[in-house]
Amino acid sequence: MATMESLIGLVNRIQRACTALGDYGGGDQAFSSLWDALPSVAVVGGQSSGKSSVLESIVGRDFLPRGSGIVTRRPLVLQLQKIEKGQQEYAEFGHLPRKRFSDFASVRKEIQDETDRITGKTKMISPVPIHLSIYSSNVVNLTLIDLPGLTKVAVEGQPESIVQDIETMVRTYVEKPNCIILAISPANQDIATSDAIKLAREVDPSGERTFGVLTKLDLMDKGTNALDVLEGRSYRLQHPWVGIVNRSQADINRNTDMIAARRKEREYFATSPDYSHLSSKMGSEYLAKLLSQHLEAVIKARIPSITSLINKSIDELESELDHLGRPIAVDAGAQLYTILELCRAFDKIFKEHLNGGRPGGDRIYGVFDNQLPAALKKLPFDRHLSVQNVRKIVSEADGYQPHLIAPEQGYRRLIEGSLNYFRGPAEASVDAVHFVLKELVRKSIAECQELKRFPTLQSTIAGAANEALERFRDESKKTATRLVEMESSYLTVDFFRRLPQEMEKAAGSNPRENQRENSQAASNVDRYAEMHFRRIASNVSSYIQMVSETMKNSIPKAVVFCQVKEAKQNLLNYFYVQIGKREGKQLADLLDEDPALMEKRQQYARRLELYKKARDEIDSASWIR
Repeated sequence: MATMESLIGLVNRIQRACTALGDYGGGDQAFSSLWDALPSVAVVGGQSSGKSSVLESIVGRDFLPRGSGIVTRRPLVLQLQKIEKGQQEYAEFGHLPRKRFSDFASVRKEIQDETDRITGKTKMISPVPIHLSIYSSNVVNLTLIDLPGLTKVAVEGQPESIVQDIETMVRTYVEKPNCIILAISPANQDIATSDAIKLAREVDPSGERTFGVLTKLDLMDKGTNALDVLEGRSYRLQHPWVGIVNRSQADINRNTDMIAARRKEREYFATSPDYSHLSSKMGSEYLAKLLSQHLEAVIKARIPSITSLINKSIDELESELDHLGRPIAVDAGAQLYTILELCRAFDKIFKEHLNGGRPGGDRIYGVFDNQLPAALKKLPFDRHLSVQNVRKIVSEADGYQPHLIAPEQGYRRLIEGSLNYFRGPAEASVDAVHFVLKELVRKSIAECQELKRFPTLQSTIAGAANEALERFRDESKKTATRLVEMESSYLTVDFFRRLPQEMEKAAGSNPRENQRENSQAASNVDRYAEMHFRRIASNVSSYIQMVSETMKNSIPKAVVFCQVKEAKQNLLNYFYVQIGKREGKQLADLLDEDPALMEKRQQYARRLELYKKARDEIDSASWIR
């Protein structure tokens, strides 16, 4: 069976480790606080109720600041650790982990200085705790939290909210279900007016977590005693009341040591006509043992829930560390492998965007299905094929000798001029898809969790990918432009051969129109009349419409082949070649992590180590079996 000291000592070690990590509850923790799950004792009382004297009696050392008014202005988390007799006792602060204090006057000064560091030399308070561990053969293993004294009135130099601020701070500790409340009340005041008992009753109405301590028994008026309180008749708690006799001001002035003070306290209760029958259950030494025994029982009861919390936190921390990524190896080969793995992770996400596994790739289809057709419809063919412009181009093409049958050169110039308009939509489609691809690169990098650790590598991959996209765009523009040039270089002859046949059919199916045509011919109407140029414009328009339908299908094919397909298959190929030529220092520079992320990983790794160690200690303890 594990001893009481081993149980409480284990909790103290875990709490000290939590303190070293800054995980001591009350803060914005990423994970459930192990500190909050561990039982501790909060010392609560009104100002000048004797809280500090009770703590010093339990410790057996004079180490706390003294004075009038509010002296405790920050929570003091006091962890007592019993050591072997003959070993030198010493103290350590959480904010000075490698400095030992063997002079307890220096401990008092450091508490005061550390308090002033946060609050200044004022009467203000702060919820940021001071952590102090004391190692002594005269203590029992125990964790005590000294809280600012409750008050009813703000004094000069304090804001009006100080009363509520102190109570709120105290409540953040005593409301926790694992907190044991040590309620300090002076015996020379009516227990009904006790600030500590009032607060304890509100947060612990059953009294299961509350221990009542009555101080200043030796200062009561002659002929009076506190038996009604100590024996539970005035106010009953689940646990027995304990009376304490602290050092008098004269003892403090004479620097009476705490060992002598304890002896004097024992003599007081042993010889008191009022309290001698209770002497075995009175005094600071008994209080320390009582709290330690109760703490042991609470720890035993909490072990399953503590173990569950530790296991849950370990799973969360390991998951988060996997998410953040493990530390990077130092050799160049491993670094190159890491970089290539990160590139593949990015490339996988990029392909998912294109293939439809993630949103974004559909915008490329939107370019082909919406933007390109809309751009083709807006081309200024009506202006180019107006009667006036057709007459001008045909006349210029004929030169000094008008055409005899059909203005072939005029047709060619009209068609070539019309086809040139297709360059704009073709290049615009290339640019639009290029913009989408660049945006997908940006999104893929942002969504690649593994890359978030390495801002330098992020920007390098983004630069390499965008350079590749620029090359793909240039090739795509050349190909799209060639498609237009191909249409200009060789016209579809069959289209124009079919035109006379279609005209004859149209005329044969409309006798009146045919008769009108013949009549016009008979009357020797000028060949260059407006109707003639309208027919030329109509023929060219029909041809251009046919080419437009072809462009609407061929431009997307060229863009996909030259840009999208290349981006899917070869986006980082050039980068892979270049990265393989880099030296170790250059590779290390690419894996230069964000300092905040490195610090976060280190914090999680330290906390994970703490939790695993705590789990191992608990699992190896005999009380679990």
